[in-house]
Amino acid sequence: MGIKPSLVKPFAKRAAKSIQKWSSQPLKAQEKVFSDLLSVLKNTAFGKDHKLDKVNSYEAFKEHIAINDYENLRPYIDRIIAGENNVLWKGRPKYFAKTSGTTSGVKYIPLTKESIPNHFGTARNAMFNFAAKANKFDFFDGNMIFLSGSPTLTKTGGIHTGRLSGIVNHMVPSWLRSSQLPSFETNCIEEWEDKLEAIVDETMGKDLRLISGIPPWVQMYYERLLERSGKKHIKDIFPNYSVFAYGGVNFEPYRQILEELVGQRLQSVETYPASEGFIGFQDNVENDGLLLNVNSGIFFEFIPLDEINKSNPSRVSLKDVKMGINYAIILNTNAGLWGYNIGDTVEFISTAPYKIRVTGRIKHFISAFGEHVIGKEVEEAMLYASKKHQARIVEFTVAPNIKPENDAPAHHQWLIEFEHEPADMLEFTKSLDEEMCRQNIYYKDLIDGNVLSPLKIKRLQKDAFRTYMKSQGKLGGQNKVPRLSNDRKIAEQLN
Repeated sequence: MGIKPSLVKPFAKRAAKSIQKWSSQPLKAQEKVFSDLLSVLKNTAFGKDHKLDKVNSYEAFKEHIAINDYENLRPYIDRIIAGENNVLWKGRPKYFAKTSGTTSGVKYIPLTKESIPNHFGTARNAMFNFAAKANKFDFFDGNMIFLSGSPTLTKTGGIHTGRLSGIVNHMVPSWLRSSQLPSFETNCIEEWEDKLEAIVDETMGKDLRLISGIPPWVQMYYERLLERSGKKHIKDIFPNYSVFAYGGVNFEPYRQILEELVGQRLQSVETYPASEGFIGFQDNVENDGLLLNVNSGIFFEFIPLDEINKSNPSRVSLKDVKMGINYAIILNTNAGLWGYNIGDTVEFISTAPYKIRVTGRIKHFISAFGEHVIGKEVEEAMLYASKKHQARIVEFTVAPNIKPENDAPAHHQWLIEFEHEPADMLEFTKSLDEEMCRQNIYYKDLIDGNVLSPLKIKRLQKDAFRTYMKSQGKLGGQNKVPRLSNDRKIAEQLN
């Protein structure tokens, strides 16, 4: 064992022990987080506006704080940008994480001195916990690559501003930075295709042992490495590569292709970071599911997805959640987000400890006929059909086709880019539709009642999705292709 693994090992074991302790007492951890948040919130402009001076319980908190999105909080963000202190949290944010929204345009999510450990500290502890649980420390002895956004920062109202992954890049400690790739200069390249070439230049011939990034962009990196090197597999380029860390999308639709490119199965670690907070991470290398990050400055609330658009939806804290229900996840954070709906949906797969899986986005669904199909359902149907018919998928998205040409019946259209097509496309389509009926009873009822005809597949040419993402200015970085949508905007651009 080298010097770095020897130095990391005791810290990793301590982090794993701490995670085990708070995850075994999650409600106690959340009670303390709530109390700490409330003590600060009462003295902010937001807290005073919402008359929180005498609020001391969660039930009372709900009566005073409505569910918010960015537009609701924008007036307060604008006051921070104008130079005001103690608006959403004490003092002023240290950073703004810049994100893009579908309705709000550019969003400025505050990061405070108190919330930064939630982002960087959780990422570090997730990897320490993995190393301790798997008894695997050798990857600290080599190079690690983090495919992230640009670390270039600007200023907004005097506050450093940039992409979250770029901001976090500034927090990497010196002992890790010496192993980190790509270089700061390469990470600053904005154009993804130029950046990719520079990353390949810098990493070729290095002792790369861990890669972290969003699967579709990691796939592009693998493919370019193989093209440039003339090698058959990534393991031939990086023989000590053994850990893949990812977040942001479901890995399973990409697993087969990525592992074929690597030439072997790798140990993987899933994380759930967002600009609004680091929500969870895979705590057990043997089991799927994300441990909810209950001890890191976020007080969680949950709303059943079928109630999210009601004027007075059910709204529960962790102690009242149930397994098997799709919830919209609501955050209250030490960055100053209150009753904040981040737009993601999750399902609990365990309550001892509390573990979740991401099931989709509130705005990414199909309910043109009341079926309310979500991302989890289309992904699981695709995995089932692909395995059954030995197909390999590069990427796909689904959209309703309400008025097809030639008066054909309405249906769901699946736009798929295949790496390897099934031998029998009709049987593949049938399996996909049958699994969708099993996944979603409302969809099945519509099929059985002839309101919808079975789904139809549109095969797309090679690189169709990459071309689309480039046209949207979202090639690379932390950007993801929506799995489904309730209109045909994406479908029309892909057809």
